[in-house]
Amino acid sequence: MTISVGIRDFVRNIDKFQEYDYVDLEDKKTHTYKGLFLSPAYASEFKAYLAQKSKDEKSAKFSRLRTFAGKGEIDEKYDNLSLGKLKNNISLEKLDG
Repeated sequence: MTISVGIRDFVRNIDKFQEYDYVDLEDKKTHTYKGLFLSPAYASEFKAYLAQKSKDEKSAKFSRLRTFAGKGEIDEKYDNLSLGKLKNNISLEKLDG
């Protein structure tokens, strides 16, 4: 169940809106959409969705940035190394090679 209410009504009667799945908040004076109140039953699912979406967006931006940074393709053995370990492995390869 959903409903659209003004911010003032929502703040004054917040307990009666707990039964709704979500509540759209709007400024009744200017008729502008201000936000969304989500039921506690769906809060954990929504937080997980937002975390995954944020992670995907950061990954997409990072992959676009990698092409401009000159990284291009990198060997899989270097993918998840810290900077210190990466430098150490490269120097060992130069000594061995």
